[in-house]
Amino acid sequence: MNLVETFQNLVAQVPELVQPLIVALAGAVPFIEGEGAAAIGIIGGIHPVIAALAAMAGNFLCVAILVIAGAGARNAIVTRSRNREAVAAGGGSLAEVDAETDRGSARRAKFQRAFERYGVPGVSLLGPLLLPTHFTATMLAAAGVGKGRVLIWQAAAIILWTTAVSIIVGGAVYAIR
Repeated sequence: MNLVETFQNLVAQVPELVQPLIVALAGAVPFIEGEGAAAIGIIGGIHPVIAALAAMAGNFLCVAILVIAGAGARNAIVTRSRNREAVAAGGGSLAEVDAETDRGSARRAKFQRAFERYGVPGVSLLGPLLLPTHFTATMLAAAGVGKGRVLIWQAAAIILWTTAVSIIVGGAVYAIR
């Protein structure tokens, strides 16, 4: 909670023009994401629509960078693995490299079960209930799902969840005032 308090204090201390940038920065942080960042902004006095848009932008920008990096890392691993297989098939002594590592991790196992059950749309839309969108999007890209497909579904999830939380928090804050 210390990080959330830090962002709340920062929003309160900077000029109004800079506040949405702080909210966007908070949206880029895993576990705060768009939903938490929008709440921070709304509670800090920013109009709910501006807070939600800034939070969505920060969350999506970070997710997009992670998806592009994750897809690039996967391509590098697959290319390297194929090159090693070609060397081994040609009489070399290199063993086949398994691109899937760390299957025992709890997050990966949780993601894999959800992915098999719900697919890309379900994992993207329901993912924030289990894991931050940052992890979900990176794992989808690393699993070989196309970048465009991941980004479209992640954008839908970010918009949906941030809007829902913004409506709830905005309604609560304005009902109190």
